[in-house]
Amino acid sequence: MEDLKQGSARKGEERPGAFAAFPYDRMTVERFREAFPRARWDEDRRSWFVPGKAARRRVERWLAREAELQDVHGDAKGRDAYAFDPIASPYLEVGDDLRVRTPYSRTVLEQMRAIPWARWDEELGIWRVPFRSYEELRRRWQTIERAARRSEPEARKRHRQEKKGSEEEKVERLRAAERRRRRYPLAAEDLPPLDRPVATHQYGIVVFTEISGEIVEPCSMSDIYPHTREAQSDFVWGTWRTPTLAELVATWPARHEAALHDHFRGWWQPTLAELRTARRNARSLERRRQMRERHRSF
Repeated sequence: MEDLKQGSARKGEERPGAFAAFPYDRMTVERFREAFPRARWDEDRRSWFVPGKAARRRVERWLAREAELQDVHGDAKGRDAYAFDPIASPYLEVGDDLRVRTPYSRTVLEQMRAIPWARWDEELGIWRVPFRSYEELRRRWQTIERAARRSEPEARKRHRQEKKGSEEEKVERLRAAERRRRRYPLAAEDLPPLDRPVATHQYGIVVFTEISGEIVEPCSMSDIYPHTREAQSDFVWGTWRTPTLAELVATWPARHEAALHDHFRGWWQPTLAELRTARRNARSLERRRQMRERHRSF
């Protein structure tokens, strides 16, 4: 189910109510219309608007019941799929749910965060995946396992020795230094809005806080920022920060994938898939921060 939003039916109106969006399914829509006969589809927001002062509470309860119904059915279906075509791997344990334990890998992290309902168990140091997400886990497993094997201590050591002094090592060091500087090249003729989440090539969804006006030298940065290679205009440096969960939730997704010119300028309005991933990451970071604070208070 998607995020529930409080609002009015049309821009400029003060009509109380709540917006709700969920993946399309004919039976789900029929149940929704039966529960909320006054609901109307809002084409601009691609969401249902339910009028009424108590709309948010009513819709939240309905979404919770729907989620329970889908969870039970999805878990049963996932268990059947696992029994028919199991994943055999030292990185996967099976119990009441699916448990993924690997060495640290950025690729594994990205893949796991993209799996619906997967969550990080800080206490056990594992990823927990409900059976309802088994098909998505299987689809990504080859990438996960390959990255996990590359991240084993011996494999890391061997790889470090092989690339020592190479051009690859130099680029990696430059890339790490650039990330610490929190700067990003932007097409000077088409700058992003400040203080609003936008998607980028290297750093995912970020919020730009300042445009310095300093011209980027494309030749020196093309290995780190490939979108500057075919530049037809000047690029300037923009300073960025990580968006908060509240900012990500409030960001409305693009209707379509980014066009070619959006990629050339270096930023674009994030799609729903990109926002989902960023929101899960932000929630995970928030949970970890809260757990650290609780541990410090003991």
